[in-house]
Amino acid sequence: MQNDAVLHGTLAASVTPLLPGGGDFDDDAFGPLLDRYVAAGLDGVLAFGTNGEGVLFSVEERKRGLRLFVDAAAGRLDVAAHCGAQTTADTVALAADAGEAGAKAVAVIGPPYFVLDEAAQLAHFVAAAKACAPLPFYVYEFAKTSGYPVALDVLRRLREQAANFVGMKVSDAPWEVFEPYLGLEGLDVFVGPEALIYRGISGGAIGAVSALASAFPDRVAAVVREPTAEGADALATLRAAVERFPRQAAMKRILAAQGVPVRPDVRAPLRDLSAAEAGEFAEWIASVPVTG
Repeated sequence: MQNDAVLHGTLAASVTPLLPGGGDFDDDAFGPLLDRYVAAGLDGVLAFGTNGEGVLFSVEERKRGLRLFVDAAAGRLDVAAHCGAQTTADTVALAADAGEAGAKAVAVIGPPYFVLDEAAQLAHFVAAAKACAPLPFYVYEFAKTSGYPVALDVLRRLREQAANFVGMKVSDAPWEVFEPYLGLEGLDVFVGPEALIYRGISGGAIGAVSALASAFPDRVAAVVREPTAEGADALATLRAAVERFPRQAAMKRILAAQGVPVRPDVRAPLRDLSAAEAGEFAEWIASVPVTG
């Protein structure tokens, strides 16, 4: 059973354009970035997720940045706001603001660092979902990043307590870890790992929220539209090539190679490529078609 949720298809887990040094947003770059995603046929973007350095920005920065994404999308793409933060209070503040900013949905990852038990997980997600209601609410499951998986029973109980909880982005791998989340009736599941797009969609997922789509939107959108094992494998190979470098900076450099005016700057403690890495990257990207 599929929900009548607004999100569908291919969403880029977008990079966040920053000024030199990474201290502030590059306001002027959001428009060209979203234009690139529209031209590639994406259905939406996830703002301030892992690929977008989200947890490294303050609450007020994320509120302002979300409006930059929404304004640049100009109704052409759905903008989902990742509102996950270290504390429930900050998560609630971001979730409550998302609708006012014009976001179409909210996603929240479990707070990192402390391994939350099921009672703490449930209380956190219920508070976040209620803060953004009636906006559609998605749990962002990524045990490697949060430090723990979201328990299946937590998700079942969350559905009972938050009517706007409609789906998940699942970034876990391998397949044996990903698959159980597809068995939760009535939830829309989006695939995070590009390697699992074919198996995920074949198993009932309705689309992908992809970090790789932030730099290679055409390629990822094509595989989501017509999923094949070969297509997913090719994306996995491409993702592995990117991951040889500091990922967020590398994604921005790939966009720059396509003519999008996004600098490689990231928010510390993330870093740009070293001189040696930049030379290797330049040689690699020159050999990779950036579209198609």
